[in-house]
Order: sequence, then structure tokens, then C-alpha cells
Amino acid sequence: MMNFRQRMGWIGVGLYLLASAAALYYVFEINDTYNKLALEHIQQHPKEPQEGTTWTHSLKVRLLSLPFWLWTIIFLIPYLQMFLFLYSCTRADPKTVGYCIIPICLAVICNRHQTFVKASNQISRLQLIDT
Repeated sequence: MMNFRQRMGWIGVGLYLLASAAALYYVFEINDTYNKLALEHIQQHPKEPQEGTTWTHSLKVRLLSLPFWLWTIIFLIPYLQMFLFLYSCTRADPKTVGYCIIPICLAVICNRHQTFVKASNQISRLQLIDT
């Protein structure tokens, strides 16, 4: 039997995936602004900045010139972090919620490593008594 937190976690995962599908549909099918700006950037590509350009236009031109892999990383890491957090809310054990998030995961791994080193140092200090 699922408790309230798990039900809300599954509802959150479903809504998150639905919103993601809607955003991808908007970006790839409906929105032509990015395509127009990209084509404008490729066709004009001035070597010297024009005097009449605004800072928003120059910012758009510079952001559009970033490589695709960088845009993918910028959007994919927070997306996956949020998805994994919502997915971890569906677990039965509430202590495991949030272990998928990278900073928490790194903290848990470092804490385990320090605990292991501390335990191994304590064991090496003990002398074996042969009777």
C-alpha cells in the first residue's frame, strides 16, 4: 500500500514528464523564433559589431553561437536532477529520498569513505591477543 508521499511523488513524476513533453513539442514544432535568429546569425555574421545593435540582440547572437553540446549540458543536468528527485519520492523508505541528487550523493559517498577510513584505522590500532 502506497502512502501519501509516494502517491504525490508519482503524480509529480507524471506531471513533470507531461510538462517536459509539452516543452519539447513547443521548442521543436511551434517556436520558429530560434530558427529565425539562427538563420539571421548565419546569414549576417558581421565581423565588426554594428553601432545600432542593442545589448539584447548582441546577447542573443552570442548565446546562439554556443555549441549544441553546451546547451544540452546546461538543460539536461538540472532536468535529470529534478526527475531523479521526484522519482526518489516514490520510494517506500523516506530516508532514501534525495539520494539521487548529485550534491547529496557526493556527500553520502564522502561520508561513507571517511567512516570506512576511520573504522580501518581503529581496527589497525587494536592488537590481536593470542591466548
